[in-house]
Amino acid sequence: MIISALVLTKNEEEMVEGCLKQLGFANEIVIVDQNSQDHTLEIARKYTDRIFESSANNFAQNRNTLKDQAKGRWLLYVDADERLSRELIKEIKIAISKNEFGAFYIPRKNYVLGKWVRHGGWWPDYAPRLFAKSKLEKWEGVVHESPVISGKIGYLKTPIEHLSARSMSQMFSKSINWAKIEADLFLKHGHRQVGIASILKLSAFEFIRRYILKLGFLDGVVGLIEGIYQSLHQAMILTYLWEAQNRKNRR
Repeated sequence: MIISALVLTKNEEEMVEGCLKQLGFANEIVIVDQNSQDHTLEIARKYTDRIFESSANNFAQNRNTLKDQAKGRWLLYVDADERLSRELIKEIKIAISKNEFGAFYIPRKNYVLGKWVRHGGWWPDYAPRLFAKSKLEKWEGVVHESPVISGKIGYLKTPIEHLSARSMSQMFSKSINWAKIEADLFLKHGHRQVGIASILKLSAFEFIRRYILKLGFLDGVVGLIEGIYQSLHQAMILTYLWEAQNRKNRR
């Protein structure tokens, strides 16, 4: 078996069919589902019976489970909201046939509210997606997981389309979830006490970095929205951290 397509899912009934339809070129599709409460699994079963359930709220752990369950010599990780073009699939097949690299990073075109965001630090946004199974040792990290790879790393040219931020409600729902986790990690590692000054300073800097220094203003209204959103996300992390620190100090 040559290619295993690996997908993490959690309440992805809106996006999962479009994802799985495009993976017909793979020799198998393996899914790890994180307790979906919608029709995700019902849809997924139309495309594969290799579905495993996980209660872990940890991307690295779940990606490692996908790796362990895969039978292919090459592993292609695809998120439910990512789309591969015919050109990218062709490039993937050529890349693995040459067998020159142990892993490949693929550029991502990130879409926010239907618009491709070219600035603000979001392009080309190379993501590790394709691995020789023998060269991928493990994934590590809770929120921003990263692979431990042996061997040379290559970079593909054709991008994945990432339909990540489809509505403001979805964006803020994701922030509420992950800001709490990031705050807990900062608390665990002994982050200094958060106050008004640090919340204002760091959230303002995040807006300036995204919107001005990284030229987010060139993306028009969506660039402004994205800059504000990233600033608010930073403020949410720090606010959750302030709350946790004060709760800890009262004990």
